[in-house]
Amino acid sequence: MAVEELQSIIKRCQILDEHDFKEEDFGFFQLAGQRCIDEGHIDQLLEIIQNEKNKVIIKIMGWNLVGPVVRCLLQNNKEDDKRKYFLMLDLLIKLCNPKELLLGLLELIEEPSGKQISQIIILLLQPLQTVIQKLRSNKAYSVGLALSTIWGQLSLLPVPYSKEQIQTDDYGLCQCCKALTEFTKPFIGEVVNDNENSPENEKLKDELLKFCFKSLKCPLLTAQFLEQSEDIENDPLRCFASEIIGFLTAIGYPFPKLMFNHGRKKRTWDYLEFEEEEDRQTADSMASLAYLVFVQGISIDQLPMVLSPSYLLQFNMGHTEVFLQRTEESVFSKGLDLLENGLLRLEDNSLLHQYLEIKSFLTVPQGLVKVMTLCPVETLRKKALAVLQLYINKLNSQGKYTLFRCLLNTSNHSGVEAFIIQNIKNQIDISLKRTHNNKWFTGPQLISLLDLVLFLPEGAETDLLQNSDRIMASLNLLRYLVIKDNENDNQTGLWTELRKIENNFLKPLHTGLNMSKAHYEAEIKNSQENSQEVQKPKDFCSVTVGGEEIPTMPPEMQFKKNPRNQHELWNLSPCYLLRKYICLKELNEVNAI
Repeated sequence: MAVEELQSIIKRCQILDEHDFKEEDFGFFQLAGQRCIDEGHIDQLLEIIQNEKNKVIIKIMGWNLVGPVVRCLLQNNKEDDKRKYFLMLDLLIKLCNPKELLLGLLELIEEPSGKQISQIIILLLQPLQTVIQKLRSNKAYSVGLALSTIWGQLSLLPVPYSKEQIQTDDYGLCQCCKALTEFTKPFIGEVVNDNENSPENEKLKDELLKFCFKSLKCPLLTAQFLEQSEDIENDPLRCFASEIIGFLTAIGYPFPKLMFNHGRKKRTWDYLEFEEEEDRQTADSMASLAYLVFVQGISIDQLPMVLSPSYLLQFNMGHTEVFLQRTEESVFSKGLDLLENGLLRLEDNSLLHQYLEIKSFLTVPQGLVKVMTLCPVETLRKKALAVLQLYINKLNSQGKYTLFRCLLNTSNHSGVEAFIIQNIKNQIDISLKRTHNNKWFTGPQLISLLDLVLFLPEGAETDLLQNSDRIMASLNLLRYLVIKDNENDNQTGLWTELRKIENNFLKPLHTGLNMSKAHYEAEIKNSQENSQEVQKPKDFCSVTVGGEEIPTMPPEMQFKKNPRNQHELWNLSPCYLLRKYICLKELNEVNAI
């Protein structure tokens, strides 16, 4: 019935000219064709499409059959039927109007979700490529529309992180990336082979460039790559990255050119005249590109050998800042790797303090502090700490001094401040062992720095437990200075500042310790008194397990097991240690002055 209905519609339309087709003719044709497919009349439908007499009808209305054919291909598992559907799809791609086909194929690509996204993209990329190549005008626009649509769907797929996820490729992202490079290569070839630099060719180049930058952001910004010791040649995401960087070079934008132009006025970036949001996306893409080149080593041989390590660090510092501003842990990791890569090229104490006048050279260490203190992954926290120490080691003395002041004022974290104070102690030690003292860690400059170290943020009312790391490090530094710096030499200037240190640091600390001890003693006494009171039966909460009531815990056990009481008792430990430090002979001598 469906076949006869379709043949009737075709017979009636065969006598019409192209411009005489009515809207209802398209509807009847699509409905009848859909019914033929649903009822399994594949052979008859193939004959109708292959009939030379129906060439005009198929050209004008055949694109309506593409959707039903594609859906059958995705749902049908019979090899013989799939072979016929593929033949039908090839015929429709060959015969139908390419403009209508283009829109129809892109609508099909936008339809699915989940794992079906990769299935339909892999199925339709080759037909879509054929359709676009048949277009006689607006090819650049069509390529851009297709790439944008495909990328929009790919960005919905989860990016595999582990080696196992990459190998299984459950959502097909890796397969899609490989297929997408094959889809793009003919259009790259058109740009390369066009020696006339026609306006249409320039538009095509712009669309391809936008696609490359989008790909650098997704999936490559968050993608994890196999280690160098593993089979990196078979890493699909790394291969995709190599292809994208190769595309950039082919269309006239190799990495060095992008690097030297990045950040200049927009008139030199005609292809990146984006709005503010797109500028941010471009920053993400450039950061991803820098990571691929400097850390993964892709196309690094394109870089001029004359570039100094300090220049490369300056270039990558902005990209590191972009990485550390993101929230994904995999992106944090890339920022740490990129910064470490740049720092390892430098000799210790060689990075001039003038670089800290560049904003990113101060915001990046602050970003490292955030990773150290807020990131839930322990390995990343440790890596951030190691990279921050490496960064400190590369700065010259004045640079270290400037960075220490900055972090002491901005970190707001006792552990980080203790880390900085330990570094200050190390620099003082190095300075005292040298023949010529370092003016930044001796004398007036050091005293100015010690003013930030030897003080309590809220005086005697400072929370000693919360600030215990910082206070212990400060006391350790003070003890070191008293022992190492002879009073007669007074190289550090400490001995002329003892009274100020006593008034601003030691006395408030003594007062705070006494207040803390009195508070905890009162709390313990109160808890002990409460535990001795006989509680009434109605105050107890009975617990039944397996039909048997569990006996009530005795008061003395409640006091022992009470986490709050246990925590308060534990609080006495750092106070005891602080008092132990203060009672050392050297500090007693200071307090006796």
